[in-house]
Amino acid sequence: MTTATTTAPPPYASVQLRLDESWLTVCACDRLTPGRGVAVLLPDGRRQAALFLDRDRRLYAIDNRDPFSGAAVLARGLVGSADGRPFVASPLLKQRFDLASGRCLDDDAAGVGVYEVRVLA
Repeated sequence: MTTATTTAPPPYASVQLRLDESWLTVCACDRLTPGRGVAVLLPDGRRQAALFLDRDRRLYAIDNRDPFSGAAVLARGLVGSADGRPFVASPLLKQRFDLASGRCLDDDAAGVGVYEVRVLA
């Protein structure tokens, strides 16, 4: 399952994450900056998602919690690509997480959850 949208989002549109069987509107597209992440507090008040708009204007959403440190910091990580796959590097310990799959590129035993994301125009 991929989390990326397939087309560039219009700036006036809303970004939504799929949570269980419903969609949660989290922000307007114009609030996102390509190459940077944004943390989103989920309705349970405990969990967070990290939302990313890459430089190709594709959207991704993963868990914000770094599984190595336990800190909610992935939205603050550096966005890059390896072998054509977009990733975010944790700002703490620098492990890289694939934005589409959540898989850790530096440790096969680790990973983060991914969220389906869509744009509602």
